[in-house]
Amino acid sequence: MQNVSILVAIGVDSEGFRTILGACEGGLKTGGQRPLSCFALALLAQKTAQRSERRHERAGRLPEAKWQRCVVHWYRNVFGLVPRTRMKEVSAMLKAIHAQEDRNTALKKSADVVTKLCEMKLGKAAKMIEESVDETLSYMAFPQEHWTRLRTNNPLERIMREIRRRTRVVGNFPDGEAALMLVCARLRHISGTRWGSKKYLDMERLYNQEREKTAVA
Repeated sequence: MQNVSILVAIGVDSEGFRTILGACEGGLKTGGQRPLSCFALALLAQKTAQRSERRHERAGRLPEAKWQRCVVHWYRNVFGLVPRTRMKEVSAMLKAIHAQEDRNTALKKSADVVTKLCEMKLGKAAKMIEESVDETLSYMAFPQEHWTRLRTNNPLERIMREIRRRTRVVGNFPDGEAALMLVCARLRHISGTRWGSKKYLDMERLYNQEREKTAVA
């Protein structure tokens, strides 16, 4: 018996409604057949996205696709390099980065945080922030009203919790295909509820932003 990974992709359509893009059985395992950690999975996803972006650029499709690392998971990764007694202080410092009004000021704030962490002898945490904070700021390129919707993986996390709740009731599956069938059935149900019928983003704000950029150019 072994665990099966199911990959689920969601998106937002041109009118601002969430939609299920697809699901598939995934083999995201390390060489030792252990499930990947959240951080390792994020790195794998980043590399995959970068390769995909290069392919899309060559094909003339999705050349402006952006990689947004979940801010909450990034905080947890940083906390893993911080003593428990300093977590509250470091948490306030990290939140200050993402409380800035734009990407440039956020990067300047992160540089201050890196300097302070080095002074606190927390070099590993400082290095991680310096090397990866930019991955958490992609949402700042979008309208400010969309920021809270884009900077975390919460919408997908809620779906995955519901999937886990359903699959635990069944327990064991004869194979990965059977697990995928149950997951897809649940996803179809979710997409037909208020989750899929309630507007998630006001896309007119995004279109207005794009029109302003075009006018300036």
